[in-house]
Amino acid sequence: MTARTARVARKTTETDVTVALDLDGGSVEISTGVPFFDHMLDQVGRHGRLGLAIKTHGDLDIDAHHTVEDTGIALGQALSEALGDKAGIRRYGHALVPMEEALAQVALDISGRPLLVYDADVSAESIGQFDVGLAQEFLQAMVRTGGLTLHVRLLAGRDPHHCIEAIFKALARALSDAVSIDPRAGGSIPSTKGTL
Repeated sequence: MTARTARVARKTTETDVTVALDLDGGSVEISTGVPFFDHMLDQVGRHGRLGLAIKTHGDLDIDAHHTVEDTGIALGQALSEALGDKAGIRRYGHALVPMEEALAQVALDISGRPLLVYDADVSAESIGQFDVGLAQEFLQAMVRTGGLTLHVRLLAGRDPHHCIEAIFKALARALSDAVSIDPRAGGSIPSTKGTL
């Protein structure tokens, strides 16, 4: 099988981002300068069974918005590149993940049609340097460049850390399923249109 890898570099006046992605596994190394965001991206790599290296330098003297959003843009681009024509993948993935009292549900389709439906009411404004609204901004950016249809629902939760972490772990599990190779597909593209 051809290696399903990508390396993306994105440099703007606000951020400098590099992402290396291997859909079939590897080490996980994350450094964005935003500790809680690093922790969440680590969950995506480890629970998604991905090889993932992300290094972001951003204008954190202003706030974390550009850092988080541009990391999402670059990760979505890397995902799209690593998937290539998407031949043989399962395409769909879903997960229901508990994190103590929190419960998150994620369903995604590697459809080529970017759409985020985000229904997660978290009771705090921030976790450390991380504004909880940035979770949605990150996902929106990743969906847009990755060509994903993504539904996120927080079904229960009180502790903001648990709520956001459950969402990222559910994303990881759903993504792992969706990008995995379906041995019954025979290398075909999982669409009646013949393309995704």
